Amino acid sequence: MALFSAATSYLGVDVDSHSVKIVELKNDRGRPRLLTYGYFDHPLDYQSKDDSEQDLRMTAGLIRETVRKAKVGSRVAISALPAFSVFSSVITLPELSAKELAAAVRWEAKKVIPLPIDEMNLHWDILPTDAPVAVADGKASGHTPNDPEKLSFNGMRFFGKMVHRKQAGNTRVLLTAAPKALVRRYLTLFREAGLTLLALDTESFSLVRSLIGSDPATVMLVDMDFTVTNIMIAQNGVPYLNRSINVGGLTITRGIATALNVSLDRAEQLKYDIGMQQGTAAGSIPTTIVQALAPVVDEIRYSLNLYRSQGRPPIERVILTGGSSLLANLPQYLGNLLQLRVFLGDPWARVICPEELKPALDEIGPRFSVAIGLGMKEIS
Repeated sequence: MALFSAATSYLGVDVDSHSVKIVELKNDRGRPRLLTYGYFDHPLDYQSKDDSEQDLRMTAGLIRETVRKAKVGSRVAISALPAFSVFSSVITLPELSAKELAAAVRWEAKKVIPLPIDEMNLHWDILPTDAPVAVADGKASGHTPNDPEKLSFNGMRFFGKMVHRKQAGNTRVLLTAAPKALVRRYLTLFREAGLTLLALDTESFSLVRSLIGSDPATVMLVDMDFTVTNIMIAQNGVPYLNRSINVGGLTITRGIATALNVSLDRAEQLKYDIGMQQGTAAGSIPTTIVQALAPVVDEIRYSLNLYRSQGRPPIERVILTGGSSLLANLPQYLGNLLQLRVFLGDPWARVICPEELKPALDEIGPRFSVAIGLGMKEIS
């Protein structure tokens, strides 16, 4: 049910192999206001065939159905490419003219991107050497929706132009690339769903938008999804490091189901009821979760060491998001292990929401962080 009357608004649509999440936001004097939201979750044992035409048509149908049930007023959508499918790298180049810089970036891209350049959509931005000033443009920069050659997929272009000063002698560039075939698939998906795809973002910039905003702090974001955990370190709103690991909430649920010989649905409920709590009747559950989380913890530590080895500013805090971040006592557990301040992110903090819905919104918030950030793209 729509919460407010229809107005010019945008849909943030987060689609993955197990769910569809949609948020409709409108511009309320420069701040995003929630109009409505909706979601669909596949059964825990659902097996996706991501590359099949049948799966694409089914997903398009799920988007249409979620839009219908949420009674959204807009048909203009912004979505995000999966973090594991996007290649990002910060490269340093000599100070060059605009024409020379474009050629140099493409040459360097061939060294860091493990796929043929001709099969990739490339986008790059010059990074600030000092604290950047975000100049919000909030527009699609003249890019035609549903045109695979003109559609921008990188969040920097829409998140804000970066006013920068070149450091004498060199230029730092954030390079982002995504497979053209994947971009075309998203265009087809949204056309089948009956929505106009205004832009393709990246999950990293969507999470920065919803969880960090204009805060210049150096922050690690850990997005614990259903099948994947994405780790990102951002400074001044710019992702400097992105890593993904194929361990998520389903890994934990399966571990509990095996250890206790219960169904996946029962294991899923126990996972959230008990979490990292110790001294419970089901004492083996926290131990099972710790074992399942071990690869994630190792990847977080590796990312921290890799970032610190570059001599960059210290990380001030870690923000958890994604459905599996709702495990009881998880921030405290990771905080003790990492010796860092760890918090559960609140993606609604920058969104105007009805007070009476706050308890329900807080419960689902971490699952909607990407969708909320997408909906904010043309507003904040």
